[in-house]
Amino acid sequence: MQVEIEALSKAFGEYPALDAVTLTIPEGELVALLGPSGSGKTTLLRAIAGIEVPEAGRVKFGGIDVTEVPIQRRQIGFVFQDYALFEHMNVGDNIAFGLSVRRAPREEIAARVRELLALIQLDGLAGRMPRELSGGQRQRVALARALAPRPRLLLLDEPFGALDARVRRELRRWLRRLHDELHITSVFVTHDQDEAFAVADRVAVMNQGRVEQVGTPADVRGQPATAFVREFLDVQE
Repeated sequence: MQVEIEALSKAFGEYPALDAVTLTIPEGELVALLGPSGSGKTTLLRAIAGIEVPEAGRVKFGGIDVTEVPIQRRQIGFVFQDYALFEHMNVGDNIAFGLSVRRAPREEIAARVRELLALIQLDGLAGRMPRELSGGQRQRVALARALAPRPRLLLLDEPFGALDARVRRELRRWLRRLHDELHITSVFVTHDQDEAFAVADRVAVMNQGRVEQVGTPADVRGQPATAFVREFLDVQE
């Protein structure tokens, strides 16, 4: 599903978090929103999700305007930086949560949980509690929970920010392989340019609520479009 963002604006008091942002996220691509703290990348992700309501502009999914559609009807999966797992539920119940809310048949839920446990390489851990998992395992469970209802769009907010460097490297390689297998349109927020360039098909560099440049990792790194992008990426003349 293609996502189109048209002249999206959002302010928090006097602070313009998004300033007429226009961006197209092609169907099936993994796109990184890259920028420093306060650049607007998380606000943009939350506006795509329907968590933040823009003051101007539109969000379209597959050509359909969803700007006023509530989050629960957008058919998205959202993965938070802090995992946001339900600590009183085991791994299997966490993954099944979205399907249980939709009252899917019990057999369908069980089959989907088994499928996703295999996909995230955590077979046999359905009965474990979140506190018994490593940070990397918890993040994989959070991703599986987001994927369980078969969303049309996957959104990830600094998905590896709470992990150490080694686990981050392993998980971003794993996410890239997973995306190549599933081909679900995905958007993730990061301030880490190495992470963005290693994982994404396309990178949107943000600064002060605006998109400064969009392109493949090679294009953005090789041909910075603005002085800010050049400085942020530390590209030498």
